[in-house]
Amino acid sequence: MGVRLSHDWRFWLLAVALLALLAALLIPRLTLTRHARDLLVVIDVTGSMNVRDYLEGGEPVSRLTTARHAVRRLLADLPCQSRLGLGIFTERRSFLLFEPAEVCENFAAIDGAIDAIDWRMAWEGDSYVVRGVHAALAIAGSLTADLVFLTDGQEAPPLAGGALPPFEGEPGKVAGLLVGVGATEPSPIPKYNEDGREIGFYAEQDVPQENREGPPPEDAPSRAGWNPRNAPWGGEPATGTEHLSAMREDGLRRLAAQTGLGFAPLRDPASLSAAVEANTRAHPVDVLVDIAGIPASLALLALTTLFGLAALIGHRPDRLPA
Repeated sequence: MGVRLSHDWRFWLLAVALLALLAALLIPRLTLTRHARDLLVVIDVTGSMNVRDYLEGGEPVSRLTTARHAVRRLLADLPCQSRLGLGIFTERRSFLLFEPAEVCENFAAIDGAIDAIDWRMAWEGDSYVVRGVHAALAIAGSLTADLVFLTDGQEAPPLAGGALPPFEGEPGKVAGLLVGVGATEPSPIPKYNEDGREIGFYAEQDVPQENREGPPPEDAPSRAGWNPRNAPWGGEPATGTEHLSAMREDGLRRLAAQTGLGFAPLRDPASLSAAVEANTRAHPVDVLVDIAGIPASLALLALTTLFGLAALIGHRPDRLPA
């Protein structure tokens, strides 16, 4: 009988299934080393982030929506024992919503907070992006976290003379990434009323076209109506295209160089994780990995094969020929 069993395929399939089930019950979890990250993610919620110059499912979506989707995907891609904190930027300040928390234990709460970020959180219409990044770096440094700052880079009003404000920190002390959100071609900025309803787009006269703080530019004397005392910037309103918005890649690259951050444009939500991995610091952590699913799957495969072959032959398993 022992010889007969040794040649019975049903016996071997059942034996494999039994051994695999025992292994699933008895094998302890393995300890593996993974590379975790501690991140502070800050998202720009100023008005230009409402520009709809991305496509998802063939439909136009706003920069802010795409930024949220990218950060939620980044959260899902981070290994356990990584930490992620969240903040928003508006006016000239980066505001911390919560400090970095472990991503697996707090996944639902963090994911919900990211999804709830809205342009209505902004408390002022100005957008001093450079100062916001400088402030975010200070916050990230105090939390010993790397910074991921998502913005289209549009300053409102524009930088005086195009010059970056001085950075008082140490370039490169805080690692991280500036993420350029938006297309490179200008688009109109949606305009909303006090009830939050869209009522059109900003026009040229609605947006500061020039920063008139500090000394006037060198070409001021050539402007119409110029007077050194009463009209040092000229007597006519400034004109320009600041009411149209594009991702300001040149300015963001200069800001990244000033602060020691990396830069990457956000082509689509899936591209953020790779850019963060390339520009932030990882630290090794030991994690327990449950591998019971592997032998359990093998047991299921053996049993499926056993009864599947029996069905094909047309007999019950206990009546199959040896």
